Amino acid sequence: MANTKLSEEKVFKDPVHRYIHVRDKLIWDLIGTKEFQRLRRIRQLGTTFFTFHGAEHSRFNHSLGVYEIVRRIVDDVFKGRPQWNDEERMLCLCAALLHDLGHGPFSHSFEKVFHLDHEDYTQAIILGDTEVHAVLCENGKDFPKKVAEVIAKTYENKQVVSLISSQIDADRMDYLQRDAYYTGVSYGHFDMERILRVMRPREDQVVIKSSGMHAVEDYIMSRYQMYWQVYFHPVTRSAEVILTKILHRAKQLHQEFYSFKHEPLHFYSLFEDEMTLADYLKLDESVILYYFQAWQDEDDAILSDLCTRFMDRKLFKYVEFNPNVQMMKLMELTALFKKAGIDPEYYLVVDSSSDLPYDFYRPGEEEERLPIHLQMSNGDIRELSRESEIVDAISGKRRTDHKLYFPLDLLEDLSTKRTAKKKILELLGLAN
Repeated sequence: MANTKLSEEKVFKDPVHRYIHVRDKLIWDLIGTKEFQRLRRIRQLGTTFFTFHGAEHSRFNHSLGVYEIVRRIVDDVFKGRPQWNDEERMLCLCAALLHDLGHGPFSHSFEKVFHLDHEDYTQAIILGDTEVHAVLCENGKDFPKKVAEVIAKTYENKQVVSLISSQIDADRMDYLQRDAYYTGVSYGHFDMERILRVMRPREDQVVIKSSGMHAVEDYIMSRYQMYWQVYFHPVTRSAEVILTKILHRAKQLHQEFYSFKHEPLHFYSLFEDEMTLADYLKLDESVILYYFQAWQDEDDAILSDLCTRFMDRKLFKYVEFNPNVQMMKLMELTALFKKAGIDPEYYLVVDSSSDLPYDFYRPGEEEERLPIHLQMSNGDIRELSRESEIVDAISGKRRTDHKLYFPLDLLEDLSTKRTAKKKILELLGLAN
């Protein structure tokens, strides 16, 4: 089965890679499974479309893009090289295609509220009673286990793992370019063609020829800029805050035996921490948005208001906030919000974003990070930041940003609780 080819190559037209090429029957069959097709109904960038209106692309087209990059690496760059085992080809292609299979609706916000991990669900789909599992088994009964191990980063051949998950992997190379394209920004562009040409298989890792170092520097800076200009954009985070609070409110109301006009049937197993794989696979963004649309009419004022804000893009405003020095101010604001009749649990939210643009594993650290290694002209291997002054300058430097979110429209309505609201606006630096 592993080498069964389609009678005719299939292609997907793609705005980033021009074409996605499918020659293997196994890959074509995986794309046709219902679990993979579900990814069409999950946006790649969650609530980012509120900020960048073009960001409507899905996990489906990102997954195809990651597959295409890995296909080009193993079929065009690595093929025939002495330290590459071509028997790993199909495993690489399947892991690339399926790496995001377990993402839920509005992925990261959803995971945070319900304490889920999309990688756990990816492995569960691959190993469970699913169409994906049945297709993978056609390549051998132990093949699904191998694919799951690559995604879990436990597969014995780290060279295969690093293609899918490292600091310069196919996943990042696709999403940076794809997200830049659909958001319309210029930050995520780098010379991927050059990087692919200088990638080399070596023992338990993939290395970059030293002549390609500048292309890698450009890639790392692109990633840095995309995180701060797109992924951590404060308006996107405002929508995420509201989304998170809607889910929290619905869960709390369920626990208080609130009588919903529109019962959250799809959420019951989530609320009770009894989520089955079948339940999980029924969830996508169209389902979530149906409930948000319906819950605008709920009797609970908080749930109704938050859902209306999300559906109509009436987002929270924000100010800069430093939790290390402003905690007393936050406590004062919390008390004033209560006086003003605005529940601070749902309407006064500190949100933090943090990114480490490049780091490498140091012995004794808890989390191992696979560094980017350069292959020097004499064959020696050197870690990237040892050779690149640009990467060394940002290596290991975590940048964190904090914002305080609140509903400015409620605070500016001085028809009720005028004194408390004016004091809040003064504390936020927004008083006229």
